[in-house]
Amino acid sequence: MKKLKGSQKKYLRGIAHNLKPSIFLGQKGLTENFINEVENGLNALELIKVKFIDFKEKKTKITFAEKIAQNTNSHLAGLIGHIAIYYREHKDPEKRKIKVP
Repeated sequence: MKKLKGSQKKYLRGIAHNLKPSIFLGQKGLTENFINEVENGLNALELIKVKFIDFKEKKTKITFAEKIAQNTNSHLAGLIGHIAIYYREHKDPEKRKIKVP
């Protein structure tokens, strides 16, 4: 998995601007079910938003965001307010929806 450049992250954040958060992280934290939901979302859409509901402290959000990226083998394209944006290229080249420059 190649690391994304700053311009590529900016491009992905621009695409994600109109998306609504599809997964919400609540008080239970990072459970196996939560990680599975993120995996399913990335497999279906390649680009998803995760909203932090019960975690308002910036350091906590950064820690959770990085752990989610590690556990799902995805890229953290941005963390804006209480929303994290994740991207993972689809394994099948024919099913890829997003072309990152």
